[in-house]
Amino acid sequence: MAANAVLANGIFTCLVAPAVEGERIWAGWRHGRKALDRVPKLNGANKNVSRLTVRAEAKEIVFDQKSRSVLQAGIDKLADAVGVTLGPRGRNVVLDEFGMPKVINDGVTIARAIELPDPMENAGAALIREVASKTNDSAGDGTTTASVLARELIKLGLLNVTSGANPVAIKKGIDKTVHALVEELSKKARPINGRDDIKAVASVSSGNDEFIGTIIADAIDKVGPDGVLSIESSSSFETSVDVEEGMEIDRGYVSPQFVTNQEKLTVEFSNARVLITDQKLATIKDILPILEKSAQLNSPLLIIAEDVSGEALATLVVNKLRGVLNAAAIKAPGFGERRKAILQDIAILTGAEFLASDLGLKAENATVDQLGVARKVTITNNSTTIIADAATKDEIQARIAQIKKELAETDSVYDHEKLSERIAKLSGGVAVIKVGAATETELEDRKLRVEDAKNATFAAIEEGIVPGGGSVYVHLSENIPAIKDTIIDPEEKLGADIVQKALMAPASLIASNAGVEGAVVVEKILESDWESGYNAMTDCYENLLGAGVIDPAKVSRCALQNAASVAGMVLTTQAIVVEKPKKKVTPAAPPVSGMTI
Repeated sequence: MAANAVLANGIFTCLVAPAVEGERIWAGWRHGRKALDRVPKLNGANKNVSRLTVRAEAKEIVFDQKSRSVLQAGIDKLADAVGVTLGPRGRNVVLDEFGMPKVINDGVTIARAIELPDPMENAGAALIREVASKTNDSAGDGTTTASVLARELIKLGLLNVTSGANPVAIKKGIDKTVHALVEELSKKARPINGRDDIKAVASVSSGNDEFIGTIIADAIDKVGPDGVLSIESSSSFETSVDVEEGMEIDRGYVSPQFVTNQEKLTVEFSNARVLITDQKLATIKDILPILEKSAQLNSPLLIIAEDVSGEALATLVVNKLRGVLNAAAIKAPGFGERRKAILQDIAILTGAEFLASDLGLKAENATVDQLGVARKVTITNNSTTIIADAATKDEIQARIAQIKKELAETDSVYDHEKLSERIAKLSGGVAVIKVGAATETELEDRKLRVEDAKNATFAAIEEGIVPGGGSVYVHLSENIPAIKDTIIDPEEKLGADIVQKALMAPASLIASNAGVEGAVVVEKILESDWESGYNAMTDCYENLLGAGVIDPAKVSRCALQNAASVAGMVLTTQAIVVEKPKKKVTPAAPPVSGMTI
């Protein structure tokens, strides 16, 4: 039994009598009981009722020597495909991907494209893909060298393990040796010295393409070592560099009435005053005091705020149209905490004081001293470029140093990208390299070469340079006898021996790709001093640093560390578990009418 009731506020409610509710519950229970009675029981006569079962796919397991040899087979196949591209006389690899086949010289791109039909061999290939990808992520170049080093470390290590050596001890020996070699590498590396070194690093990394080296050197000259190089496809055959000077913000004017150049539909100010706040400006009293002060200074005014609307926007537009004051407003870029950081960057760039609401600073109380100065401001409907006054250079450098510290501490890829972007905007701009080519295939290859050259250049600026052509590893191997003396365990010393032999592989392969006997080249490099080695392009032994055959120390370090890391994991492998390949069932041929069997 139910009754309706009206509360004082006019809302209808439904009240249910307890006895009736109990009857309902009982009726529902009886209905459910009848339904349960209809469910077959799993005992007595109903034992054969089918059950829903979840079954995993069958696995194939391989142990001991067989597991290691099948891994080695997959590693060899991928490393052989990648290795042909190493050195100035390395060849290309054709990737038959969806659409137009690609002709590629980039190690990591080739490694990522290879999938082997045998699942066990593919597991080995996946380990080398991991080496190439990690090296590409950390250094941006050296992926082929890392793959070749990893293959050699694994190959030599498995020989020792098969002979009865302890794989765990060998792994420890490899790790200790690589750690000592990395320290030696950082001591021997020398910093970049001028444009010629930048050009040489970029040329070598792009496969001895001097034109790409010159393009990268020009771009670094224009934006500086803290700038950002962006790579895009050009609509023409030519490759060029365009520099966007100053700090660019992805916000345009809030009203087209602010436009000063009717032909280009842009706002252009010189020596403008800049007001920066994170507040919304909606009323006249918010902006009237600062408008009066700007009119007395007889200089244009740029307002950057969270939003400018209502009476405040109307006042700005009317004053602009009547010629009383040249003013424009844009919305603050970014969101949340990142917005405050970007506004603070703009304030430091222009020498303004950031009027933050959480500090109790209001736009209506702003003074002339709290306004910044921009040498040039250009505003379109979707972007704003601010070129700073030279007077704020010291403050900008201090801010860049602060952001670099944040950059070193972050693990997030997104944060890393955004912080790098802020550094670039503060330091002077972005250089856009527009890559052109006659065909789509050539364009793809050239873009990858430019990307490698860019990454190698920034790596060299960061950690310095060492002799190229694989000779740095050959010279580092000369330090291993001294490292072995510090190792007590004889099986760990085997790990040091493995690293010593593996370090010869890159120089040997570069020579082999140039048509020269690799072992002979390695012996001659061992007899020379640190800066000397084999120049595969000119087929002569010379001072490689003087000849411009140089590699970034960071690339050499990352390649060695990542190769040793994966090699240690493979050596301590005792079994492989993969999904068992399913046998393909050939469908029976359909019967043909008129035939009898």
